[in-house]
Amino acid sequence: MIRRAPRTAPRGRTLGFTLIELMVSLLLGLIVTGAAIAMFLANKRVYATTENLSRTQESVRTAYELMSRDMRESAATECEAGLPTVNLINNAATLWYTNFDSPVRGYDGNQGFVLPAEGFGTAAGNRIANTDALEVKSAVNDGIAVTSHVQGTQNITLNTAAHGFTSGDIAVLCDFDHGAIVQLKTASSASAVVNHGTGTVAPGNCATGVGFVTPVNCAAAPAYTFAANAFLAKLKAGRWYIGNGRRGPALFYAQMINNGGTGVTVSREEIAPGVTNMQLQYLLQGATNYVDASAVTAAQWNSQNVLAVRVQLTVLGNDTTNGGEAVSRLLEHTVTLRNRVP
Repeated sequence: MIRRAPRTAPRGRTLGFTLIELMVSLLLGLIVTGAAIAMFLANKRVYATTENLSRTQESVRTAYELMSRDMRESAATECEAGLPTVNLINNAATLWYTNFDSPVRGYDGNQGFVLPAEGFGTAAGNRIANTDALEVKSAVNDGIAVTSHVQGTQNITLNTAAHGFTSGDIAVLCDFDHGAIVQLKTASSASAVVNHGTGTVAPGNCATGVGFVTPVNCAAAPAYTFAANAFLAKLKAGRWYIGNGRRGPALFYAQMINNGGTGVTVSREEIAPGVTNMQLQYLLQGATNYVDASAVTAAQWNSQNVLAVRVQLTVLGNDTTNGGEAVSRLLEHTVTLRNRVP
């Protein structure tokens, strides 16, 4: 009888992985890990780009909403659009925020501000060269009704003591005959009576008479008594421009404010960061094409011939993505000036 020896597995198959198999496994693992990392980085970049774009769009929405509201309300009063108005502020023509001859006034990128002359600069809040600017003035839309007005004492009695006026405020007193721009000598929440006489506030009133006359005659201003149901409203004056912000160019708003009851001054505020450029054009009455501010004469600004403003903003995101370049958008918007449309 022949005995067969039992078969045994080859010695090589009981020793585990070979070096080649281990290297292939490591390679496959690296490929899978690399793909996962690449997907993560791609998603992170997409998220950063989307977030940056959202912030850019938010800056644009904020800028357009605030500017559009201000422009639409330009030249507005509580009584009537285009109302003849006498300005009784001392030396009103020397300061932009007391000169209400031009409720809307534009500046090209090479035109410095006027009244007083103010050019471009590199300091915080200064205007950046080659960017347009806009000056807007109006009466705020929460005027208070007048109960009585005594021309001799310059006292105005309002229908409530919660009128919001303080000494030094510049306001317009109007009915459907005309309006008068005055500075309030005394006003407080303790009384419904305010006074528009000459006093210690700056710049102050040049006369006590509030009758309409053109040109203004401070030495012999005619008397006029505003009847009951006239209105008294604060005047708002502001400038929109591109200035040097905390993190680069930004949209700024400079506005006239009460300086603690003794007069008025100008305060600058950064509104929308990342707005690097603003270009403005204007539609004049009877025209079909928009023109730059330099093509609008002083008489056209003063006679309220500007009917609409075309606003073009360039907005740059804060973060650099997509190969080191920040997201940039050029957007355009047109605003009709409500109080100029026939």
